[in-house]
Amino acid sequence: MDASKIYQVAISLVPGIGNLLARQLISYCGSAREVFSANRKKLIQIPGIGHKTASSIQNKSVLLKAEEIISKCEKNNIRILHFTDDTYPRRLKQLYDAPVILYYKGNADLNPSKAVSIVGTRRITAYGQRITEQIVSDLKSHNVTIISGLAYGVDHLAHTQALRIGLPTLGVIAGGMNNIYPALHIKTASRMLHQGGILSESEPEIIPEAHFFPERNRIIAGLSDAVIIVEAAKKGGALITAEYANNYNREVFAVPGQIGQYYSTGCNNLIKFHKASIYTGISDIEYILNWDPVNAQVEVHKNAMSELSIPEKKIISVLQQNLEGILIDDLSWKSQIPLNQIASHLLNLEFRGYIKALPGKKFMLRR
Repeated sequence: MDASKIYQVAISLVPGIGNLLARQLISYCGSAREVFSANRKKLIQIPGIGHKTASSIQNKSVLLKAEEIISKCEKNNIRILHFTDDTYPRRLKQLYDAPVILYYKGNADLNPSKAVSIVGTRRITAYGQRITEQIVSDLKSHNVTIISGLAYGVDHLAHTQALRIGLPTLGVIAGGMNNIYPALHIKTASRMLHQGGILSESEPEIIPEAHFFPERNRIIAGLSDAVIIVEAAKKGGALITAEYANNYNREVFAVPGQIGQYYSTGCNNLIKFHKASIYTGISDIEYILNWDPVNAQVEVHKNAMSELSIPEKKIISVLQQNLEGILIDDLSWKSQIPLNQIASHLLNLEFRGYIKALPGKKFMLRR
């Protein structure tokens, strides 16, 4: 058992410590391990930590519980991701309220080049079914990872359609891995482990409670480049997800519905109040997210390449191997160009029409 992982899990179990305070503790102390080895005097000097919380940190019972959780995860092939891990979803790391710990099971890449969440009402109509299936099918050409909440209605259909056409799909659940809700979707969740995965911030045995679902929705929004709302009433979980997405500077799309229809109200209001772009087809996403049609040919003329500097040629070479785009940090590492230098080269290449910037500090060749 990884000793450092024990401390990382334990800090998420301390009463009175949420995600923000946990990260603050680690920032002040240097690591999760050092949080638990700090004396009371040092702990109470940290903003937000009083005597009661300091006592909770020094209570060794949380370390014992963390060991139990890790043991269960190891037996059930559940991976534990700490926000400092390289495998932790990069899109979530950008968020101020990102989970300190995530529990993950499956084979999906948690840092795909393109990720779209599709959510909506649990009482999906025939119109909603047709649109949801079409959206997922259209996203196939971009090899998008489909994200949703494994709930009834739009969520479940988005997952099953992705499985049907061969797209990776990730389900974010409100409870623990050993308490999939609703139970009717356990079979779907099992299939997703082989073509995607299941993600939760709750330890495996936690039973989903009402207040977990809005918290789950923020993860759905944070993991995505864009959120598409298919059908929604005036109030509901899908609109909470849209609100989070707007707060996180993610693109939000809403499928317009028939005027007067109950499950069209939410989407139509999002569009009316400028909280979502209208979704009428895949071209809307391609335009807003600056995605080019994937059947376009990527060409960089040899004569033009000869005019580039050595660092610029290195950047082009890396991008040619990552046609769906790459984060600037990864681009810097693969090209061996320091971050403090690569930005100017990228700007020059963008001005000259070789590359284009994508949301989330990603870059790709212009097609």
